Amino acid sequence: MSESSGNSGGRLAGKVAVVTGGASGMGQSTVERFLAEGASVVIGDLNADTGRAFMDELEAAGLGERVRFTRTDVAVEDDVAAMTELAVEAFGQLDVVFNNAGIGGAFGPITELEVDAWDETFAILVRSVMLGTKHAARVMIPQGTGGSIINTGSIAGMGGGAGPQAYSAAKAAVISLAKTTALELAPHRIRVNAICPGLIFTPLMHSGNEEQAEEIMSELQPWPDRGEGTDIAGMALFLASDDSKFVSGQELVVDGAILAAGPRVHGRMHNTRNIHRMSGMAYGTTGKAATVRRL
Repeated sequence: MSESSGNSGGRLAGKVAVVTGGASGMGQSTVERFLAEGASVVIGDLNADTGRAFMDELEAAGLGERVRFTRTDVAVEDDVAAMTELAVEAFGQLDVVFNNAGIGGAFGPITELEVDAWDETFAILVRSVMLGTKHAARVMIPQGTGGSIINTGSIAGMGGGAGPQAYSAAKAAVISLAKTTALELAPHRIRVNAICPGLIFTPLMHSGNEEQAEEIMSELQPWPDRGEGTDIAGMALFLASDDSKFVSGQELVVDGAILAAGPRVHGRMHNTRNIHRMSGMAYGTTGKAATVRRL
């Protein structure tokens, strides 16, 4: 945590946020940035172990009064509703929801994809965003003070070549959902936007092989510095703050110019090079083991 982490002032002073997938990667970086900027935060994450470890860090930094953790399966409506209710119960209001939790999801040749893995991918990546938006709006509309809903999309959802089929299709749906709900919620001054990361150096991205991941990133990404969770946190801060009060229905790309160069990611990262030889389901940092079936 930075020296400013305990500061209750900042661009989000007085605001209350929910961050899903907030115990690791981009979500963790965003929680830290939101707290540093004065927000109170509810962290929702499926992985209770990483959630407890992160909470220990935050409490040691003197931030325990402004943060809560709840184990949350973002594909289950009761869990999402309880997470949202916790924010109101603990801090009295809800101003920002960052629907960030995600997994790698189903992978393999289209001829070998298992329909259950496809459906689970969409449940975790798309149903979760619908549920997060639904329950955020249920609180924000009667509050009458507006709000910001932020969804994690991906450059994979903006064209072919940047991800496997299920993941790419799901992220395209997330981007579309941000646009349609932005229109619906605009009369209530509730903004809805999607952040579309490129290759961000997180456990979900490098799968434990950090050196090889950095090598591939340097090949694919024009920008010389690797993307970090803090880069996504910076964009999330902009969208959560009043600086973006006239920004809604947008997909904001944070990718070091990969999309501008034309994504050629899928099949070149170490964990996708042999994707045509296997099929299965990747669960990222949820604590659930990946399933792999060699073809």
